[in-house]
Amino acid sequence: MKRLLVTGASGFLGHTLCSVARKSWDVHGAAHAHDVCLEGVHTVKLDITDHRSVREALRTIRPDALIHLAALSKPDYCQAHPAESRAVNVNASSALAGTCAETGAACVFASSDLVFDGARGMYTETDPVGPVSVYGEHKVEAEQRMREENPAVTVCRLPLMFGLRSPSSASFIQPMIARLEKAEPQMLFDDEFRSPASASSVAAGLLLAIDCPGEMLHLGGRERLSRFRFGRLLAEVTGCACETIQRCSQNDIDLPAPRPCDVSLDSAKAFALGHNPLCVRDELIRLLAGVPPQ
Repeated sequence: MKRLLVTGASGFLGHTLCSVARKSWDVHGAAHAHDVCLEGVHTVKLDITDHRSVREALRTIRPDALIHLAALSKPDYCQAHPAESRAVNVNASSALAGTCAETGAACVFASSDLVFDGARGMYTETDPVGPVSVYGEHKVEAEQRMREENPAVTVCRLPLMFGLRSPSSASFIQPMIARLEKAEPQMLFDDEFRSPASASSVAAGLLLAIDCPGEMLHLGGRERLSRFRFGRLLAEVTGCACETIQRCSQNDIDLPAPRPCDVSLDSAKAFALGHNPLCVRDELIRLLAGVPPQ
């Protein structure tokens, strides 16, 4: 069985990826502060900003492939702490790519839809980037520097994701569901558009990307939805009152990090390679029914 190393393995997406991958890979989950807590997955304590430790870990584990998820992923935090964001999101990522080139491991990098300016949406892999936040800027820089270090790196730009919580991290839908069940009003943007996808479908896409060295892939869902429309769908699927989901504009709320209006992704390239997410409604139904990641 081939060996896979996942950074950020204790996070929301990382936990799902390890759960999916362990069926066909010998999975080693690297995490800094938390154990992975999945049967059959080896936990590796790793600070990705410690480049010497990273090099030693890869030379010891000798993975056939590495999927790099570890990041500071909250745009507002990155906006307020740009130096820390650069150290984790850019410098550590670049060093990982270089070490993979040295060891011969395939390297897949989890980038973001926030590399785009949001002026028109449905972005393809060849569209020019134009980040509006520090987080987006650092993802762009990481893409570029990783490919300079290792041209075989596969870059996967990920959408807004939802799914089951891990032992140490939740997705954004858990607090939304809690408020729906209490019939508490929720204000959601009707002028911010994404291509939401479940963590399990994105995990499957990342595993598919291992066999696409040097490619750029978008792993978005099949629909372009506003935050407001997503909230209404979630209310419908949970059987809660849709009226508690109320619309607002990005202009109504002052956020530390600028938010692009429409970073929906055109993922036709990945679909043609076999990436096959369900529509959002069906993904939510499966999730709430307790269907485990496939």
